[in-house]
Amino acid sequence: MRAALLQLNSGDDPAENLTATQARVRQAAAGGADLVLTPEVTNCVSTSRTRQHEVLSPEDDDPTLAALRDQACELGLWLLIGSLALKTGDDDGRFANRSFLIGPDGAVHARYDKIHMFDVQVSETETFRESAAFRPGNRAVCADTPFARLGLSICYDVRFAYLYRRLAHTGAQVLTVPAAFSPVTGAAHWEVLLRARAIETGSFVLAPAQTGRHKATRGKPRETHGHSLAVAPWGEVLADAGTAPGVTFVDLDMQDVAQARRRVPALEHDREFDGPDG
Repeated sequence: MRAALLQLNSGDDPAENLTATQARVRQAAAGGADLVLTPEVTNCVSTSRTRQHEVLSPEDDDPTLAALRDQACELGLWLLIGSLALKTGDDDGRFANRSFLIGPDGAVHARYDKIHMFDVQVSETETFRESAAFRPGNRAVCADTPFARLGLSICYDVRFAYLYRRLAHTGAQVLTVPAAFSPVTGAAHWEVLLRARAIETGSFVLAPAQTGRHKATRGKPRETHGHSLAVAPWGEVLADAGTAPGVTFVDLDMQDVAQARRRVPALEHDREFDGPDG
């Protein structure tokens, strides 16, 4: 399977972002990709809830989703939209952070809503309260393609190893971790967390990322870490996209998953245990 990781610098204008994304998808298709993956919040990177309410749409009306479904069908490829920010109609006005797996028929084959919300104070000047704007999901998701079984996740999920173990136990061979990672935590933790998730489960990890300083019509501009990564089941970094927007190709052999799990069959060694108390 040839995968293509799209590294984007999305701003807060979904129409402008869609044009850039579609160009990268075409580039990925021209390079022979079977599976194309975009980052978290492909359609809109914004810190302004006012701006988000102006430009976001419900899933059924979202122009980015509709256009990328059409493009996947046109090009005959599988497309993981890392996530879209979408209106939900919830009384509290919160959005969904939702990943989509699109087939070459243009149909949505899987949806996943980000479970873990990024509510942290990274530094004195960088604080995030994702749960103020987005509602968390509550269901883990795997999906089948002709090439591999995928386990879906988004960004901050990567810190919660139990999610990936659940995905691997239900057959996932490739774990997807689209992200818009903070530069501070990215420099410290991004690579080591992705490699750990690969090693713990004997799975490939594909992590397309947002990068750079993001254009903002209003609100504080965000900056993201970049460094889209592909990691092998034994923990080697197969590709690192650096910090420039672009497309990174990687060829995956699912026999590597089987081999890693034979060499260290940790998934077979899970045990129930008691304690600690108090």
